[in-house]
Amino acid sequence: MAQGIARASALLASGTMVSRVLGFVKAIVIAQTIGVIGVSADAFAGANQLPSNIYSIISVGLLNAVIVPQVVKAARHEDGGQLYVNRLVTLAMVLLGGLTVLATVGAPIIGALYGASLSSEQLGLLVAFAYWCMPQIFFYGMYAVLGEILNARGLFGPFAWAPVINNVVGIAGLLLFSTVFGADPTGQDRMISDWDPTMIAMLGGTATIGVAMQTIVLLFFWRRAGLRFGLDFQFRGTGLGQVGKLAGWTLGMLIIMQLAGLVETIVANLAFGRAASIAAMQNAFLIFALPHAVIAVSIATAFFTRMSAAISDGRPKDFIRDLSEGSRLIGMFLVFSGFGLAIVSVPFARIFASTDAGINSIAMTLIAFLVGLIPFSGLFLVQRAFYALEDTKTVFFVFLFTVPLHIFGMALAAIGPFELIVVGLALMQSIMSTLRLAILLFILRKRMGQLDFA
Repeated sequence: MAQGIARASALLASGTMVSRVLGFVKAIVIAQTIGVIGVSADAFAGANQLPSNIYSIISVGLLNAVIVPQVVKAARHEDGGQLYVNRLVTLAMVLLGGLTVLATVGAPIIGALYGASLSSEQLGLLVAFAYWCMPQIFFYGMYAVLGEILNARGLFGPFAWAPVINNVVGIAGLLLFSTVFGADPTGQDRMISDWDPTMIAMLGGTATIGVAMQTIVLLFFWRRAGLRFGLDFQFRGTGLGQVGKLAGWTLGMLIIMQLAGLVETIVANLAFGRAASIAAMQNAFLIFALPHAVIAVSIATAFFTRMSAAISDGRPKDFIRDLSEGSRLIGMFLVFSGFGLAIVSVPFARIFASTDAGINSIAMTLIAFLVGLIPFSGLFLVQRAFYALEDTKTVFFVFLFTVPLHIFGMALAAIGPFELIVVGLALMQSIMSTLRLAILLFILRKRMGQLDFA
């Protein structure tokens, strides 16, 4: 069993590592193409963030919370869960398709919400990019659904390696853009009026094509997981009601978090085009997320399936053992990763920025994120422990009661100098991750008994 976890974690980690390395390359190419600080960089970053935010509300936490435990349960049915999976995928396609259409049509309204502090010209460019980026919602959502089903069936590799295709397509699109329209590495040479529909379509369209390819490739592994897909609109009588019940609390939590994210975006946009803003913060988070994705997500994803199976089979001691073992592994590796990244924060920042202001902003923001690296990753695992217990309600209330404090902290960051706004926002993430982890661990100990993290 330990060997199976090690193999699954290694497969996930290797795929994530390659994908993240290519993600770094893509971020560098973006920086060399449209800059890190400036109107173009922030508009493109903001437009790409819009579908990610909406997708997060519906898909990321919601699907992670309910799909794996339910598919593990369904696998014990006579048909091996085939009927359940087909109806789940069909329902996801319908809901995500409808959401994508609504979000695309409503791009100006959504853009105005997240770009409340932007001028009309800046907002116009952001919305123009958003029209091309919004279809990513459907493909990201289906990627999550298909990937989590494959994970629950013990096929971890495709989910981890598929983003490689996305990054390759994205890099190719950026290089094509630079070749055809020229590069602006400082972000100051290309004005809003210089952007025409063809330029916007090439940059935004290739980003969306990459996400689509990332999703489509998962279908080639369906048969290897012992599944045969067919559309099935008969949603009654297969347990999807339990999915809705569990997902309701998670959806509520994610909506609350998106309200906090909306405040974060508005505050970060106070520095839009003047100092480090959305683009610089995203680049700092990209570096910060490398050890989290390669180590924590890989380990937690493998252990999540184990914890779900333990609860489904009535083995609470195995659940506690798996959670404790996963926590120790994550903490051990991330201690060294966090210190290492802090030491090389400035050299890393130089990869993404060419000006002193950009380098310093990314480095300081990265260090502020790294303060909470272990709590951030620990929270990721502990949330999945609650999801394995089919308890999404507790997580909802923990986030509900802590979001006002988070918003207050971001308001404090807003009154600081423009150059330090995103640093303050990153530091608030670290503080809130630590607080939420402490609360959830306290509740889990009360419910399950002593946890062994030593």
